[in-house]
Amino acid sequence: MKKFLLAAILFLAALAAGAQVSRPKLVVGIMVDQMRWDYLFTVAHRWGDDGFNRLLSQGYSCNNTMIDYVPTVTACGHASVYTGSTPAFHGIAGNDYKIDGRSVSSVEDTTVRGVGTTGKAGRRSPRNLLVTTLGDQLKLATGGQARVVGVSLKDRAAILPAGHSADAAYWYDNDTHQFITSDYYRQNLPAWVKTFNKENAAVLARDVWKQPCGVSMTLALAEAALRAEGLGRDEVTDLLAVSISTTDAAAHTFGVRSERVDSVYEQLDRDLAHFLRVLDNQVGQGNYLLFLTADHGGTYSEPHMQQQRITSGRFDSGKARQEANRVLKDRFGVDNLISDEMEYTFYINNQAIAQAGLDREAVKTAAVEALAAPRQVMWAVDCERAAQAPIPALVRERILLGWHSKRSGEIFVLPVTGHYASWEGDRCGSNHGTWSQSDSHIPLLFYGWHVPQGETAQLTHMTDIAPTVCAMLHIQAPDAAIGTPINAITASRQH
Repeated sequence: MKKFLLAAILFLAALAAGAQVSRPKLVVGIMVDQMRWDYLFTVAHRWGDDGFNRLLSQGYSCNNTMIDYVPTVTACGHASVYTGSTPAFHGIAGNDYKIDGRSVSSVEDTTVRGVGTTGKAGRRSPRNLLVTTLGDQLKLATGGQARVVGVSLKDRAAILPAGHSADAAYWYDNDTHQFITSDYYRQNLPAWVKTFNKENAAVLARDVWKQPCGVSMTLALAEAALRAEGLGRDEVTDLLAVSISTTDAAAHTFGVRSERVDSVYEQLDRDLAHFLRVLDNQVGQGNYLLFLTADHGGTYSEPHMQQQRITSGRFDSGKARQEANRVLKDRFGVDNLISDEMEYTFYINNQAIAQAGLDREAVKTAAVEALAAPRQVMWAVDCERAAQAPIPALVRERILLGWHSKRSGEIFVLPVTGHYASWEGDRCGSNHGTWSQSDSHIPLLFYGWHVPQGETAQLTHMTDIAPTVCAMLHIQAPDAAIGTPINAITASRQH
């Protein structure tokens, strides 16, 4: 009898041990705004051994990672990485879009108030995001015990990755020159954030958006959050989502591969090396799972391409709308029949159409024709009928995945490949938003806990990132995820 009881106890103990799920102490997501994939190699000669090169030499690089939708812009990218989904599902249809006919920014929320500021910059939350994120799933899987924190200069780049149930998200306020949050997360700014703002006041008052110091301040805040928020301190897996915004602002101003932008990446490499050492010391080498990617790439500026005798050009969406409205007024006798344009998406003025008693379909068809007319435009597509549009299937699919039926505009315009959105007088900066390789081919590096060393040129997708991390953690993927776990990464977790 005693032998039977002992055997039963040992059997139950074995079952309990088998039920234990091995997970890292911390997941770190690093997004580098407007980082083209080829930046991993074109700027590598300026890097040391312990930043990007450490991730490349000791981690796993997915060298053919593509964005599945248009428009390829910041808010969409950050939401898509952490949801494993696209704007058609998660609802973040651009940096700006419309909800119930009102133009909003991606994370605007007038029901909350800023913490650390009295300005509009604090009225932000993730409520416009319609689905769960990696952080939300981690919270659900751990009964709320996991701690989730987002950090960035940009509000949307801190808030969207952190998700709905995050413990905190911190972003930069241009008016106060400080990092802030909102009362969606907490009623008071933590003492450690106040200390950080005070100790770094002189640097934060500089141009953190376009100077290398912006990179340093972002990663320094991430380091401070790691310590103060107690991330990676126990056996419950936490998440730290960090986004580098300076790379984007500098590229918009000075252009991809300019000396000013290259210097920002050089600083990022040094700061990344330091941050990895901090993770080694605070969490333990091999105890954290890290991925690094981008929200989108960037197209070379027209002057840069002209120097290389490569065809390029600019597409002024504001001018395109004005010209199309002129054509529509001549035909229908009503002004402003295209009411707005945001990120290559054009909104039909349904109110004006109804008031004038016009045929909406006739107006929309005429608007598509007018917007397709400029020589800089390759296609203009009626999004409500995009599935039948006579355009290449790859582009058609990206329009469908990027179009949210209740928030996006009715017409999507795709400029000639190599052209990019620009405005009069803006000639030096790069931009993004299109389906092209320049805009949609992004880096993807995995490093750390159970990640093998290697690389692949097989096609992977931005939407695969969250499902891959969730598969590594043995938790459910976000509820609208459409991506697939990357087998080269997840297979190593079984060994």
